[in-house]
Amino acid sequence: MRLRTALCSAVSTLSALALLSACSSGSTSASAGDAPLVGVDYPRSDTDFWNSYIKYTPEYGKKLGLSLKTTNSQNDVAKLTANAQTFISQGVKGIAMAPQDTAAIAPTLAQLESKKIPVVTVDTRPDTGNVYMVVRADNRAYGEKACQYLGTELDGKGKVVMLEGGLDSINGRDRTEAFNDCMKKNYPGIKVFGEATNWDGAVAAQKLQTDLTAHPDIKGVYMEASFALSGTLQVLKQKGLLVDPKDKKHVFVVSNDGIPEELKSIAAGKIDATVSQPADLYAKYALFYLKAAIDGKTFKPGKTDHDSTIIKVRDGVLEDQLSAPLVTSDGGTYGGVPSVKSDDKSLWGNNLG
Repeated sequence: MRLRTALCSAVSTLSALALLSACSSGSTSASAGDAPLVGVDYPRSDTDFWNSYIKYTPEYGKKLGLSLKTTNSQNDVAKLTANAQTFISQGVKGIAMAPQDTAAIAPTLAQLESKKIPVVTVDTRPDTGNVYMVVRADNRAYGEKACQYLGTELDGKGKVVMLEGGLDSINGRDRTEAFNDCMKKNYPGIKVFGEATNWDGAVAAQKLQTDLTAHPDIKGVYMEASFALSGTLQVLKQKGLLVDPKDKKHVFVVSNDGIPEELKSIAAGKIDATVSQPADLYAKYALFYLKAAIDGKTFKPGKTDHDSTIIKVRDGVLEDQLSAPLVTSDGGTYGGVPSVKSDDKSLWGNNLG
């Protein structure tokens, strides 16, 4: 009887150990299969464009099987630096960021590189330092497309105001320089009033009002992003210039972003064109490349399978230049630049829930 009891006890103990082993094995397996943790810093949340990017990011994170930690640097490079330190302490395997001051981010990039944490920058390209990939559209093309549209509509003569973004950003510099270069080369009869705004809508509206008061014959406005949309429409309305495109008093307005409000304003004849900056694809491919970095994949310059081109900017920096079409009411061609109609369902701005 004692022997039987001892044997039963031993079997029971072995069964418990086997069960514990099985549970432990399952736990390890689940842990190994956990989604990789990555950090995403949102640069700001005070514009429709960036709020759309913020909306898309968790959607694509889930689709790509990534776990996200997010922060918001509110257009402040010091906050971005602090947020990067937070990500490091949380053990992220990669970071997506959109530094608005593309020079000041260099020390942070160097630190992340030393810790072997891959970085993908979205919308902007750092002036110096290495990153795994830059995800943005060709911002020089933004300025050129705006120039060709206005140059065509104004028949190569007249006055336009360019509401510049921040010139501490590669985007602001690219759009400003390209617009000016294109005007000088192709439309020398057009006078451009360049106004620095630092992506501030109130500043843009004030400077546009001043220019229209001093030069009531201004016939075009190039807004380097949708931050200036509301203020521009308000100023034009106050001046009695927010009229139908066929009216002689109409001031032609071109923007950059492709947010829903811009597309609605084009359809309503309030503005005339925009360049659709792909907020959805910025979110998708920022996370796509972070996952690729974690998986040890590498890329080379050339055409991609998603209608874009990867270029080599310099040693240590590749840039995936995503498609960003000109958008107009009629889908016509302006100065050799084709456009898509503002109600085209392929535009992300027409597909927000």
